[in-house]
Amino acid sequence: MQWILIIFFSLLAHATIAAPPNVVFILTDDQRADAVGYHPNSLLGIQTPHIDRLATEGARFDNMFVTTSLCSPSRASFLSGTYTHTHGVYNNFTDYPHQLQSFPLLLQKAGYTTAYIGKWHMGEDDDSRRPGFDYWVTHKGQGKYYDTVFNVNGERKTVAGYYTDRVTDMALDWLAQRPTEQPFALLVGHKAPHGPFVPEPRYANRYDDVPYPYPASSFQLDDKPAWIRERLPTWHGIYGPLYGFRDNFPDDRPQAVVDFEQFVRSYVATINSVDDSVGRIYAALERSGELDNTIFVFASDNGFLFGEHGMIDKRTMHEASIRVPLVVRYPTKISPGTVVSEHVLSLDVAPSLIEMAINQQMANIQGRSWAGLVSGTTTVWRDAWLYEYNYETQFPYTPNVRGIRRGDWKYVAYPHGDNGPLRHMEELYQMAADPGESRNLAQDPDSAAQLTEMRAALATLLNATGADPDVMPVDQGIRGELPEESIR
Repeated sequence: MQWILIIFFSLLAHATIAAPPNVVFILTDDQRADAVGYHPNSLLGIQTPHIDRLATEGARFDNMFVTTSLCSPSRASFLSGTYTHTHGVYNNFTDYPHQLQSFPLLLQKAGYTTAYIGKWHMGEDDDSRRPGFDYWVTHKGQGKYYDTVFNVNGERKTVAGYYTDRVTDMALDWLAQRPTEQPFALLVGHKAPHGPFVPEPRYANRYDDVPYPYPASSFQLDDKPAWIRERLPTWHGIYGPLYGFRDNFPDDRPQAVVDFEQFVRSYVATINSVDDSVGRIYAALERSGELDNTIFVFASDNGFLFGEHGMIDKRTMHEASIRVPLVVRYPTKISPGTVVSEHVLSLDVAPSLIEMAINQQMANIQGRSWAGLVSGTTTVWRDAWLYEYNYETQFPYTPNVRGIRRGDWKYVAYPHGDNGPLRHMEELYQMAADPGESRNLAQDPDSAAQLTEMRAALATLLNATGADPDVMPVDQGIRGELPEESIR
């Protein structure tokens, strides 16, 4: 009898260890890489103890990039493991193709119960349930910081209160009521820190005494493409009226600098509420005993430019636009304090979660699993990656962008938008020596050989990934229609 009990408890322990891990994936909107406390040069000195705890107890990725710095295309890359030109979500009006695989759909097929709660932001006019999710809570478009109308699993209703808090409440309610016999995947999409920035009252004045003047690069534009200089007084330039925080247009008065500082402070203050949300979900998982058997991921869909190169907003391939935070906690596979320095991408998250959760490989993708990076078993990683942005007629401040990052070099080209072919100057940076992209080497005679080499490398990468270097998807999907040929 004693031996039978020993065998029984041994098998029980083995079964517990072998249980598939849960997945919690939290995604913010427009949170740049330095807008977390663990960053060595954190924006306004922000403190995010709960996000930092995930990094301390798991892995932080110090070179995490998005391959399209725009909300919907980036979110689709996170879900699908593919570049924008492959998944076809070109702009914020395009829905995620229902026939395209995603990591939640694959987890659902593997027996997971799945939920999406929060900002979906793919397809502005539709908040209906998407494939891959058993439980569905979202809203049309951007949502509001207060009193958003949500589709709560089929019932549309106004959820009173501050967005970040209410989405967290709904996520915790679902965790408490979910089927406990299945592993689960919970995706939480925050509105914050997307503008117009509205912090909770308890954080609204936290950064009042912290200065944030225009960055030096705001006015170092002599060697930049003409379109960057031309957009200074536009909606996405530092003299423009983005989100209505200025009355003059353009605005270069001393008071404008003060207004700009408050603009940045409000952005940062919304992230403190997100950090509270991370802490609440962490605590709920800990209370339920599920924390250590959960792959807990925190990331953002793109960065945000606060005056760098004279710009506001994102879309470009400049560092503040494309760098985002990524932290992952899963003690079964990730040692505390792991730091990943390799370049990882938005399209790497899906295959990584599928490998770590169900030990499968996603087919027909362009991302790579970083499961081996965090475990130390991967020794060879990518040496180059592609950035792409497709011109939007409704936001004409940024042309088409095609760029490559290879090692310490970045090359950016601007195929035609509506301005004629190749009107825009190229950009070339040596990132190790110039992380702030202050000197464009595209017209430097000493860098001519490197420029030629990077042009060729970009052409090769575009061809290898099936992208067209010059042809933008003119009006494809702008109102939610997706041509069949764009799915491959």
